[in-house]
Amino acid sequence: MNFRRRIRNEPMGFQIIPIVDVILLLLIFFVSTWTYAHWEKEMDITVPTAKEATTTPRTPGEIIINVGRVGEVVLNRKTLTDDELRSVLSRIAKQFPDQPVIVRGDEVTPYKFIVRVLDVCRQADIWNVAFATKPPEAQPPAAAPKR
Repeated sequence: MNFRRRIRNEPMGFQIIPIVDVILLLLIFFVSTWTYAHWEKEMDITVPTAKEATTTPRTPGEIIINVGRVGEVVLNRKTLTDDELRSVLSRIAKQFPDQPVIVRGDEVTPYKFIVRVLDVCRQADIWNVAFATKPPEAQPPAAAPKR
């Protein structure tokens, strides 16, 4: 005699709890990523316009150094002296030899301050340096001459 009941494999319904968990984790990830990505762009710096500027995708781990109008150097929302910047960049260069650095200088910043930051990058063995610019404003197409 068989006293065991037959086990039925009933179809499982829609599981909402795992979906909610995944959505909350994704939400936390995207909000924190967005917050950190916009830190450097909230600065009061207007980068110059370049005629041939292109928008390139940001690489993970790139360092953005902001140079203000009067020469203040800001990295991760901290104003640094040349020695502090050199020590930070030296530590990073030892761990990551090809570390990309982007210099964002205000359009009215004297050139000597940009060169000073470049010198500090060179002293810290940072070679992968780029300059942030913005593309020119879109010009409306010229009207065709009337005949």
